[in-house]
Amino acid sequence: MRNTRPKPQAALRASAPLMSRTAVRQCKNSPMPHPPSPPASPPSPPAQPRNRLHGLTLEAIVTALADHYGWAELGVRIPVRCFTHEPGVASSLKFLRKTPWAREKVEGLYLFMLRELRRGRQ
Repeated sequence: MRNTRPKPQAALRASAPLMSRTAVRQCKNSPMPHPPSPPASPPSPPAQPRNRLHGLTLEAIVTALADHYGWAELGVRIPVRCFTHEPGVASSLKFLRKTPWAREKVEGLYLFMLRELRRGRQ
């Protein structure tokens, strides 16, 4: 008695048509079409409800400090050359944008000024 069950290789050959080598190479090299992705919405900026500096420009901060303290007092409180020698908003901004430690001091003084003003009103 002979076994009449087909061998697995024979079943595979019978069900799938053979592809030439060039056809296989073309399939491998061709990019797979992807379904179009939905348009991505721009990420919303993170809310910063407790950050008093959020939305303020450095120019607004320097101008407010210069108006409140004056350039001489500002140079005493933060001993930086841009506040002591020929002070001006433009030169201060140029320096503060390049110097992170000085910018932190200016922002800290601005927050101190806001607290001082708030306490003075109450």
